[in-house]
Amino acid sequence: MTSFCFPPPATCAVPVLGSDSRFPVRRILCVGRNYAAHRREMGGDDREPPFFFAKPADALVPPGVDAPYPSATTNLHHEIELVVALGAGGADVAADQAMSLVFGYAAGVDLTRRDIQAAARSKGYPWDAAKGFDHSAPIGFIRPADGDPPSGFIRLNVNGVSRQDAMLTDMIWNVPEIIAEASRLWRLAPGDLIYTGTPEGVGPLERGDKVYGVIEGVGDLSFAIV
Repeated sequence: MTSFCFPPPATCAVPVLGSDSRFPVRRILCVGRNYAAHRREMGGDDREPPFFFAKPADALVPPGVDAPYPSATTNLHHEIELVVALGAGGADVAADQAMSLVFGYAAGVDLTRRDIQAAARSKGYPWDAAKGFDHSAPIGFIRPADGDPPSGFIRLNVNGVSRQDAMLTDMIWNVPEIIAEASRLWRLAPGDLIYTGTPEGVGPLERGDKVYGVIEGVGDLSFAIV
């Protein structure tokens, strides 16, 4: 029997729609600038291969839980994203086989300390502190996959005012392509979550703001910044 120096941390997990089971999370990978209009919004305009950054599993904010305003920033931004939950894994997976890895989908928000990100980018530093901080990954219920990837609208409002409104078909790199590219960089495994990028309209959040996001055919999420 293994002996630990102290009790190991609890497994981070996301509830599954229509089930008592929970999806145990291994890690979170995120895709940057995967919508053309957002890429232009952030200073680019081309179809480069998708690039990835990571958040720790314990950055998740499960459904029904609010997100605290993080330290060390005065410019917190919202980024709504389609989240892909993997139920199988592998390395060097072809795009035409990638869908066999998908367990389900969820609506998620990538919270970003934009001022820290801008400072890091200007110096060529990594983005970890801007993206991977505590409570930076709100997520809704995971809806089990059923057929092709969702292709409807993706929307977010703050205090009832629309901020982001686009179509999932606006993604530069689609779900199978994202999974295939990620599998060339990591051996994917059950429990991996992939945040697939955000459309245009990202913007600031303040304490007291109420955030609501919805993805057609997937589900929604809501939380306050406290």
